Amino acid sequence: MARYRGPQTKIARKFGEAIFGDDKSFEKRNYPPGQHGNNRRRGKKSEYAIQLMEKQKAKYTYGILEKQFRNLFEKANRKKGVTGEVLLQLCESRLDNVVYRMGVSPTRRGARQLVSHRHITVNGEVVNIPSYQLKPGDVVGVREKSKSLEIIERALSNNSNVYEWITWNNEKKEGSFVNVPERIQIPENIKEQLIVELYSK
Repeated sequence: MARYRGPQTKIARKFGEAIFGDDKSFEKRNYPPGQHGNNRRRGKKSEYAIQLMEKQKAKYTYGILEKQFRNLFEKANRKKGVTGEVLLQLCESRLDNVVYRMGVSPTRRGARQLVSHRHITVNGEVVNIPSYQLKPGDVVGVREKSKSLEIIERALSNNSNVYEWITWNNEKKEGSFVNVPERIQIPENIKEQLIVELYSK
């Protein structure tokens, strides 16, 4: 399988921040992984290395593979607006990401699985493609047969995040993708300009 399924804390330590959400293991050891731990002297990174790290951070954060990510960048490049911002907006508009933002799953990895296993509907129709791009006004919900799933109930009861571009009705277990978020509304700590510079070489 091409998709990364290894320890998430190791990746979070590599980037120096908990990109997969709350992580107790990361809090204990928030320095890069490796045999010599925190004592290893690390040389100054080149401009290319910094740009590459930023791209990898974005890919791991949203759980997107290289080819998909490259295609998203090219799509963002063709659209009007600032390419870096449009790229993040496309990532945020993915169905698996919106399911995660709505609180139906505590992680993006879990949200991807819910979509793949046909638990999620878009405008009343079951959609099992995690990369499905939502449009403003689309209604995302939990399929009728899946509403009683314990994993979904638990995730929703623990969810306290509110996003301006998403609405959620807990009784109906459905919400709306109201509009594409502005860059300032996206909480991810990603320097998108570095990704644009990397791909523009």
